[in-house]
Amino acid sequence: MARGPKRHLKRLNAPKHWMLDKLGGIWAPRPSTGPHKLRECMPLIILLRNKLKYALTGQECKYILMQRLIKVDGKTRTDLKYPAGFMDVISIEKSDEFFRLVYDIRGRFNVHRISKEESTYKLARVKKVEMGAGGVPYVVTHDGRTIRYPDPLIEAFDTVKIELAENKITDIMKFETGNLAMISGGKNTGRVGVIVSREKHPGSFDIVHVKDSSGAIFATRLGNVFVIGKGSKPMISLPKRKGLKRTILEERAERPTKN
Repeated sequence: MARGPKRHLKRLNAPKHWMLDKLGGIWAPRPSTGPHKLRECMPLIILLRNKLKYALTGQECKYILMQRLIKVDGKTRTDLKYPAGFMDVISIEKSDEFFRLVYDIRGRFNVHRISKEESTYKLARVKKVEMGAGGVPYVVTHDGRTIRYPDPLIEAFDTVKIELAENKITDIMKFETGNLAMISGGKNTGRVGVIVSREKHPGSFDIVHVKDSSGAIFATRLGNVFVIGKGSKPMISLPKRKGLKRTILEERAERPTKN
């Protein structure tokens, strides 16, 4: 029996959304344990080398991180394999660049460029609301934060806006019909739409129906729905296609014709 934590990850077993080539070696960087799950995150080495193209090799990534140039959610990170995940803010203050990790409509991470003003906050989905020692209420968010004494109106599945500097909740987006949501798991990952209804299935998974901006209605599990705005206005800027999934024929019609 193998003892201790696993420290290796074969390239073919790496999450597909990292977009690593099959022939680029045997191994892939295995993310460190952290706030996001292994298959729902992106290590900083892949972000810097494969996505942003700021380094050619892992060694160059290490040089960048060890100069303490990269911040994730306002905190300097020097671990090559630190797991950055959905809604995390990556700050590179030396070049005055800020990015947010969101999903594109193919279900892959989009390193979306944002303004400095928008980099001061992030959205976090409330996983549970509990009572701690001494009767202190607290909420746990999708990115592993524990925030004590939250607003009593906050419930599980709501989304909170967190100011990164103070780790304080400044706004609440309730999980209710009519609010804008992004899908963060399953076949519809990356799609954005307005919540239409919620079907309760005791003993099984609740199903949520969502309507996108083109009028198409699709269904997904409750655990995959991440509220990102009140009404139809998002609290964060969205990547290029605004979470609207098109068919192959519609995409082909939009493309400029080849002469």
